[in-house]
Amino acid sequence: MSWHLPSLAALRTFEAAARHLSFTSAAAELHITQSAVSRQIRSMEEFLGLLLFQRVRKRLVLTDAGAQYARDIRVGLEQMQAATINLLAHQGKGGALRITTGAAFCTKWLIPRLGRFANAHPDVLISLSTRDRPFDMSTEGFDAAFHYGGNDWPGVLSEPLVGHEQVVVCSPKYLAEHGRLQAPKDLAKHTLLQHTRRPNRWREWMQASGGPEMNAWAGPCFEHFYMIIQAAVAHLGVGLVPRLLVQDEIDAGRLCTPIDQPFHDAACYCLVYPASKQNDPRLEAFRRWLVEEARMTVAG
Repeated sequence: MSWHLPSLAALRTFEAAARHLSFTSAAAELHITQSAVSRQIRSMEEFLGLLLFQRVRKRLVLTDAGAQYARDIRVGLEQMQAATINLLAHQGKGGALRITTGAAFCTKWLIPRLGRFANAHPDVLISLSTRDRPFDMSTEGFDAAFHYGGNDWPGVLSEPLVGHEQVVVCSPKYLAEHGRLQAPKDLAKHTLLQHTRRPNRWREWMQASGGPEMNAWAGPCFEHFYMIIQAAVAHLGVGLVPRLLVQDEIDAGRLCTPIDQPFHDAACYCLVYPASKQNDPRLEAFRRWLVEEARMTVAG
């Protein structure tokens, strides 16, 4: 393959200049002169046939093309750095799996169990990042992700794991201040904490639990389960969340379950990964371990 690219040195120089919006600061970071930065940028612009920077009222700003190019090449440079560190760390044996996950699931379920995976597979390093919205793994450079939902993330394989059981929670203080909450019909007089990206959760719970005809979409909205949990702890209303995320708060008395009525959602936490990764032995080991951990969680 013939690569049609500027030099790596030029790309690193452009990325630094784009991040700082200063040739002087980029030069200091890269330990080269300001004139060297200027030459590299000018050479890249000639190579590409596009302006990457322009001066506006004596300030250096990126053109639209330059801003997009900076975002794109930063991903590539980060991937090259991660690959190099991975190679140096493992000397060509085993290696790292780059996994992304939501913060609540990561801290409440995954991290407390990762020691067992490390003991069973010491040659595989799990590198975790947080992403709470679906994204394109092919451009972000992740091997897999944990996603809450059903089979609703296109273009990937999915392994359902845990989180089907949902529980209604609020703080003891909220319950004491807002009165009776023992049956689904009582929710009509309470504040429902809403999940922004899953607006029908309360309606589905009402239908499954024989709840009242009411506006199940009314209430303050939060983007993540973690926010809903913290809002419930702060006495703001009643939340509907996966039990595995709030069991610690329930055990500690920060939250209670006033309506003890089981509800199993079709959605759950899943491991999702591109089809191109299904034969990766590191990912397969991780997937098998997760399935067993999920089985023990459900059985326990």
